[in-house]
Amino acid sequence: MPISSILRDKLTRLCVSEAEVTRQALRLIANDKTGVYPKNTQLRARIELQKMPRYTRPTAVHSRCIESGKARGHVTDFKVSRIVFRDKALAGEIPGVRKSCW
Repeated sequence: MPISSILRDKLTRLCVSEAEVTRQALRLIANDKTGVYPKNTQLRARIELQKMPRYTRPTAVHSRCIESGKARGHVTDFKVSRIVFRDKALAGEIPGVRKSCW
């Protein structure tokens, strides 16, 4: 049974990806410094950005272990926590990774 943090993370990533194009377009219009868009249009774009749900912000997505849902101690290359990484590496489940010996 999946942990609630894993499900919440998947839902957040899905919502962010769905709203990404709209959010980028609105940010482009709102932050335009060249003067292509009138000030009224820029203001409307800022208001629309503020009206968008909080969970559609890209900063809401955090690195999380895909096995345990742990948020800290995350090994980015393998998308797992350091504990899961160690267990899988010792079991030989991660190709090309082995315990070092010197």
